[in-house]
Amino acid sequence: MAVPARTCGAARPGVARTARPRPGPGPRRSASGPARRLWLFLLLLLAAPGASAYSFPQQHTMQHWARRLEQEIDGVMRIFGGVQQLREIYKDNRNLFEVQENEPQKLVEKVAGDIESLLDRKVQALKRLADAAETFQKAHRWQDNIKEEDIMYYDAKADAELDDPESEDVERGSKSSALRLDFVEDPNFKNKVNYSYTAVQIPTDIYKGSTVILNELNWTEALENVFIENRRQDPTLLWQVFGSATGVTRYYPATPWRAPKKIDLYDVRRRPWYIQGASSPKDMVIIVDVSGSVSGLTLKLMKTSVCEMLDTLSDDDYVNVASFNEKAQPVSCFTHLVQANVRNKKVFKEAVQGMVAKGTTGYKAGFEYAFDQLQNSNITRANCNKMIMMFTDGGEDRVQDVFEKYNWPNRTVRVFTFSVGQHNYDVTPLQWMACTNKGYYFEIPSIGAIRINTQEYLDVLGRPMVLAGKEAKQVQWTNVYEDALGLGLVVTGTLPVFNLTQDGPGEKKNQLILGVMGIDVALNDIKRLTPNYTLGANGYVFAIDLNGYVLLHPNLKPQVSQRVTWRVGKPFKMGTPDFLPGLPQTTNFREPVTLDFLDAELEDENKEEIRRSMIDGNKGHKQIRTLVKSLDERYIDEVTRNYTWVPIRSTNYSLGLVLPPYSTFYLQANLSDQILQVKLPISKLKDFEFLLPSSFESEGHVFIAPREYCKDLNASDNNTEFLKTFIELMEKVTPDSKQCNNFLLHNLILDTGITQQLVERVWRDQDLNTYSLLAVFAATDGGITRVFPNKAAEDWTENPEPFNASFYRRSLDNHGYIFKPLHQDTLLRPLELENNTAVGILVSTAVELSLSGRTLRPAVVGVKLDLEAWAEKFKVLASNRTHQDQPQKCGPNSHCEMDCEVNNEDLLCVLIDDGGFLVLSNQNHQWDQIGRFFSEVDANLMLALYNNSFYTRKESYDYQAACAPQPTGNLGAAPRGVFVPTIADFLNLAWWTSAAAWSLFQQLLYGLVYHSWFQADPAEAEGSPETRESSCIMKQTQYYFGSVNASYNAIIDCGNCSRLFHAQRLTNTNLLFVVAEKPLCSQCEAGRLLQKETHCPADGPEQCELVQRPRYRRGPHICFDYNATEDTSDCGRGASFPPSLGVLISLQLLLLLGLPPRPQPQVQARVASHRF
Repeated sequence: MAVPARTCGAARPGVARTARPRPGPGPRRSASGPARRLWLFLLLLLAAPGASAYSFPQQHTMQHWARRLEQEIDGVMRIFGGVQQLREIYKDNRNLFEVQENEPQKLVEKVAGDIESLLDRKVQALKRLADAAETFQKAHRWQDNIKEEDIMYYDAKADAELDDPESEDVERGSKSSALRLDFVEDPNFKNKVNYSYTAVQIPTDIYKGSTVILNELNWTEALENVFIENRRQDPTLLWQVFGSATGVTRYYPATPWRAPKKIDLYDVRRRPWYIQGASSPKDMVIIVDVSGSVSGLTLKLMKTSVCEMLDTLSDDDYVNVASFNEKAQPVSCFTHLVQANVRNKKVFKEAVQGMVAKGTTGYKAGFEYAFDQLQNSNITRANCNKMIMMFTDGGEDRVQDVFEKYNWPNRTVRVFTFSVGQHNYDVTPLQWMACTNKGYYFEIPSIGAIRINTQEYLDVLGRPMVLAGKEAKQVQWTNVYEDALGLGLVVTGTLPVFNLTQDGPGEKKNQLILGVMGIDVALNDIKRLTPNYTLGANGYVFAIDLNGYVLLHPNLKPQVSQRVTWRVGKPFKMGTPDFLPGLPQTTNFREPVTLDFLDAELEDENKEEIRRSMIDGNKGHKQIRTLVKSLDERYIDEVTRNYTWVPIRSTNYSLGLVLPPYSTFYLQANLSDQILQVKLPISKLKDFEFLLPSSFESEGHVFIAPREYCKDLNASDNNTEFLKTFIELMEKVTPDSKQCNNFLLHNLILDTGITQQLVERVWRDQDLNTYSLLAVFAATDGGITRVFPNKAAEDWTENPEPFNASFYRRSLDNHGYIFKPLHQDTLLRPLELENNTAVGILVSTAVELSLSGRTLRPAVVGVKLDLEAWAEKFKVLASNRTHQDQPQKCGPNSHCEMDCEVNNEDLLCVLIDDGGFLVLSNQNHQWDQIGRFFSEVDANLMLALYNNSFYTRKESYDYQAACAPQPTGNLGAAPRGVFVPTIADFLNLAWWTSAAAWSLFQQLLYGLVYHSWFQADPAEAEGSPETRESSCIMKQTQYYFGSVNASYNAIIDCGNCSRLFHAQRLTNTNLLFVVAEKPLCSQCEAGRLLQKETHCPADGPEQCELVQRPRYRRGPHICFDYNATEDTSDCGRGASFPPSLGVLISLQLLLLLGLPPRPQPQVQARVASHRF
């Protein structure tokens, strides 16, 4: 029913100003003042009938046009869509299928139990490995005189080094890693492996010929047999890894290391899975001395050291960073401890680069600030290990009074001190601070000492864990990350390995951690335990951890790295959304995947409550109304969803199941009668013939979803090729074959026959051209998409997997007819319209069945409209004539209302969908803009629709994006007057066993990697941290229909350029019909509504404000931060490799002369994560 018009002065009937508009992004001019009111009065008066030959259409006229449009759409869909006929076909074939029920509670409990069993098998393997490692190390006898030729092992990086003529082993001739292995391809590992050996990876900055490393290689060799036995007991095991506290990584099965082209900085001790297993959660405050004596190289060393320290923290830890001189202040906007997640650490890393040295040293100010931070109990924090990390160039004050006030006698806060740079200060006060507060003292004289000395504090934190013994032997499961050796997304189970040796009879127990055992579990293996296709297109299983991060979720997915357009016989990428022109797809990169459940979905209060309950380990069920984003991220739908959740026992995970009400039931094909009749291959079954390409010309083209129907069926990016392979396999497979998934296979054949009957009963006898249709189609839960006629398949761009097609999923979630215009990021070239390339608009609707009181939606049907023909038809339907009449002309002495056909030069008429995208227009020049966001077509009118509540805006953030740094224009060598030696120059020297030489190599190595020290040649920069893409945040904006569900007339008040417009929703569609005056002069200034994804500056949506409202989380349930028997006497030393003074002085001069400006990363692209 139309809303009665409100009068405004002498306004004509049907034109009125709407209720008070809500604020919009564009400025609105005030309508106050006598002159303004008089002008508006005259404007409305002139628009009234009798004022001119043509007047703006009255409201009842436009409502009449809307009804005609509704009737035309409904008529076409009734004739060609075949919804009613398909219902009858299902009922006629009732004997061929059964209706099964999804029982959420039983389903989720079963899946949780299966996941628990899967992980428990990995836990048992972990325990066998950890026990064996402790036994082997205890029995090992240390050898001071061990030599490289005494050790035989496979060096995982050996092949890469052999290919590199400048490598260390080529120059020196490696004596140790003499094993050369043969590898076989294993699809489970997605890699070439050798099951008879382990592989060893040693960090580049560790000398593999040192006594410590050789002894480590010696005793860990015995783990090889345990790895092999584990695999014998559980053939599903993937990577088994021992990460040693010395930096050695031994993993099974052996495979070559995937090292970058240049410097490989992988160190197992810096990986989150190792850190999580080696220590309990941490509350850390980093304080940095920025007094005037800290300048130049020393300050740069400190900045880099802080960044490296931050990388030793995981999401279970909390941190803050402050600088101090006479006063202490935070370096960033964070005023208290914040979670050490990727985004917060990035804020810190950017902030520390702005530190400036000035003033005098005030240790007291720094430590008081740090203790106050740690004593703040009004914030979320780890509540386990508490520590202060102080970086300074030296000083004499011991601030004993501060420690007495805040930390003694209990000493609950450990203090770690770092003496940074080359100086002659007395370091005794720094050593004293660390030793009297259960910490450790480190020296960082140069860049080469940063990485090792910013991670060794973990050995100290591991002491209480080792002393706790069996109580601390707790298996922990990590967040999701992408495996560096090619497994894809994985989680890792970790278990610490303790040193059980004693120095002698009656001596204290050893308190050192040997390392961490890890076993990977591929997310795909966990997904296989979940229901695949019985939940329907919009049902899914998800899982979260104690941080609220998702382990499983359909929106947790790495992106592919190319633009894809799918056509018949052409490639596409499976698992992505719709394959649409210009849809960007990018790759995720080496950072942990920390996607919160509330960011994976659109956040609301109900989901916050569900998330909290899951983190607390509770069971629950809740039906909610919520917003969901479409697969192509263009639309928002308000839907009903049922959430059911249970904890996964023996883990920190919780499992959830989401079902729409219409997915409570599903069809299961019952082809037993046909199977009994046919003992030959499946290809002899009834209806199978309609899958054969020979039937396509008469029955329409069939796309089959690329599912795992049989074990021997290889997936293909080409659907035509996939169908051919499928048919060939069916010629060999019998109906009861154990190698095939009978549910998927039988449902596919059932739907093949049902959609063929739709062709036979409805489509074949209809003339599509009569109604200007390019195609008719049907898609089903069983995986069939049938497009008629066959030639229409050449321009079919939708995903052959219905569950991954946006039109399919949206049709299920919405009643009525869903229009989907072509998605385009750029304008269609007019040439595409002129070359007989028909552009189509998809219209689809769900088929709802009611069988014995059980309702379900097993299929979607629809038509593809010819854009050009329907644009002309749209003009006629929105005009003052019928199809047969000639256009109505208005004589000079008569008074007529304008219409969308005759007066298209004065009147703009459009259909816009619920996302704000243009579907049809009466303006020929706008046909090449169909599918564009309407604000790009008419910004002023779209803003008015938004301000008048026809549309609501929803903003969200994509945390899985990746951004590339902007190339700097001054990449190249260092200043010409200074010789900068390359790695090859050092590798050619013959003094590798010299400790001084190794220290110098360390400094040069890190100088090349950290571009804040050296400018790199472009070739050297390849793969370096500064040139590699990293995570960033993209802001997404979608629009959806607002609260207005009626017919409205309004005025766009633009001063002398005001416009009348009418807007009305079309019943049973997702369309808005808009009629507006075309602007006669330039528009008033108004902000344009944006819909495109944009980069979010400053790395987040007000990140500094978000940390003030942290989301609910729980840390690990156990904490090992204290043990009364801990020996704290070992509390500090200097650099690991003291080089000669002359070498150091020379290198520091070189560094000082080669300092470049720090590049500023900028963005564009999409993302995810890596580790091993």
